[in-house]
Amino acid sequence: MENNIIITGAAQRLGLHCALTLQQAGYQVIATWRSDKPGLAQLRDAGVQCIQLDVTNPAQLAGFIARVKQQHHSLRALIHNASDWKKDAPLNDSSTDAVIADAAVYDAMQAVHARAPYLLNRAFTPLLQAQDGVTDIIHLTDFVASVGSSKHMAYAASKAALENLTYSFARALAPKVKVNAIAPALLMFNQHDDEPYRQKALKKSLLQCEPGAEEMSNTVQYLLNSHYITGKVIALDGGRPLNLP
Repeated sequence: MENNIIITGAAQRLGLHCALTLQQAGYQVIATWRSDKPGLAQLRDAGVQCIQLDVTNPAQLAGFIARVKQQHHSLRALIHNASDWKKDAPLNDSSTDAVIADAAVYDAMQAVHARAPYLLNRAFTPLLQAQDGVTDIIHLTDFVASVGSSKHMAYAASKAALENLTYSFARALAPKVKVNAIAPALLMFNQHDDEPYRQKALKKSLLQCEPGAEEMSNTVQYLLNSHYITGKVIALDGGRPLNLP
């Protein structure tokens, strides 16, 4: 029996750790990457199949789908990790150039966070249904999907769209395929984050810690091992919504 798991955007950070963890756990991971990153060498050394893919390009998506279907007869799971984080332009600019720029940001966020998962889920449904036993789709969303963002509105809206797709696909693909989302807040700092920023960010959650990428991979494995969770958004936020004045 094949035991293949696709993870999009797996060449760095959370996706990289999750891909390596699942490969070590005995799955055959198929990892996509858009641009060359140091993590690709780690993936290849671990035996992960690495395929270059820009998930915002429909033609590339179609080629990727055809390649996977040609090489594999079933899928154990499909994990949508590919992401982008474009900042909104300042408000109160209604010029033609500003409208065009705003539209480009919005469309780019929807393309990577909502359209690509929608297309891949539909295309790979036959492979997920061909696997013995229950299979999984996991959407990686964001804490801001439920609360919004003043500086990343397009990003937050696209992650909210992905959460809504979680409910739709859970209904459409049950009982064979479980569909869930994981919505993290702070899990890992970036290398360039300075100490004042880190301290401010840590205080936003009740637990006030940087849990690291392992928190994500543990939650992914929890969902893969579950037989009775579908249509849910798992919050990895350290109790942040409860940390009110």
